[in-house]
Amino acid sequence: MRAAGTFRLVGWLFRPAPATRLGVVRLLVGGYSLYYLARRRRMLAQIAETDPELFAPVGPARLLERPLRPATARRCTDATLAAGVAFTLGAGHRITGPLYPALLTWTLAYRNSWSMVFHHDNLLVLHAIVLGASRGADAVSVDALARHGWRRAVSAGPANGRYGWPLQAMNAATAATYLLAGLAKIEGELGWRWALGSALRRQVAVDGLRKEVFGSSASPLAYQMYRHTGIFTAMAVTSLMAELAAPVALISPRAGRLWALAAFGMHWGILAIMKVKFRYQLSGIAYLPFFDTGRLLKWRGTR
Repeated sequence: MRAAGTFRLVGWLFRPAPATRLGVVRLLVGGYSLYYLARRRRMLAQIAETDPELFAPVGPARLLERPLRPATARRCTDATLAAGVAFTLGAGHRITGPLYPALLTWTLAYRNSWSMVFHHDNLLVLHAIVLGASRGADAVSVDALARHGWRRAVSAGPANGRYGWPLQAMNAATAATYLLAGLAKIEGELGWRWALGSALRRQVAVDGLRKEVFGSSASPLAYQMYRHTGIFTAMAVTSLMAELAAPVALISPRAGRLWALAAFGMHWGILAIMKVKFRYQLSGIAYLPFFDTGRLLKWRGTR
C-alpha cells in the first residue's frame, strides 16, 4: 500500500511535459519578475536611504545586524536585475538559473524589512526558485538557440518527466499558498463562522475607510455592496471554497485549469471590490504552469 502510494506520487510529480512548455513558463515568469523589479528600482533605492531605526529584517535579511549602506543596496538591486535579464532569456542558465532566484529572494526580503510584509511576493519567489533549479532553458532560450539554432530551440520534442516536475512543483506551491490562506481563516477566532461574511464585510469597510483617510479612494462598488449582507456571505463562502479546495487542482490537468480560472477570477473580484492588487495573480502568469503554454509556439509555427 505504501509503495503504491509512493509510486503514484512520483508518477504525478514527474508527469511528462515538453521542454518548450517549461521554457515558455520560464520566459514569462522571468519577464514578469523583471518588469516588477525594474518599475520599483527607484523606490527600492529610496527605501534603503530611510531611517535605520525602521529596519526590521525578515527572511534572509535577518543575517544583517544593521542595514546595508544605500550604495550597496542599490548594487544588489542592479545585480538582481542583471541576473533577471539572463534568467528570462535563458542565458547561462546553469549559473543564472540558481543565481537569480537567490538574488530575487534577497531583494524582496530586504524591501519587506522596511515596511509591511508583502506576502503576495512569496509565490513569485517560490516559482522562480523551482524554475532556477530545473532544466528550464533547454528550449525557448538563448542557450538552446546557440546550441541548436532557432528551429530546434523552439521545437516541442518528446515529453519528459524532467520538464514536467518543475511545472507540477510550481502548481503544488500555488495550491499550498491558497490552502494556507483558507486554513488561516478557519483557525481564527470565528472559525467556520468566517463563511457567514460578517468578517469579510467588516474588512472591506475598514479597508475603504483607511483608503479615504489616507488620501486614496474606496471602490464605488464597495459602497453599493455594503448594505447587502447576503452578497458578502456568498463571497465569503466562494472564497473559502476556492482556497480550501486548492489541492483539488493537483488531481488532474483539467481540474487544475478549472481551479486556476476560478482563482484568477477571484483576484479580479477582489480588485473590483477592494482595490487590492495581487499583481502576480492578476497578471495570470502565476497560473501558467496549469496550462499547456507550449501551444503558443505551436500556434505560431502553424501561422
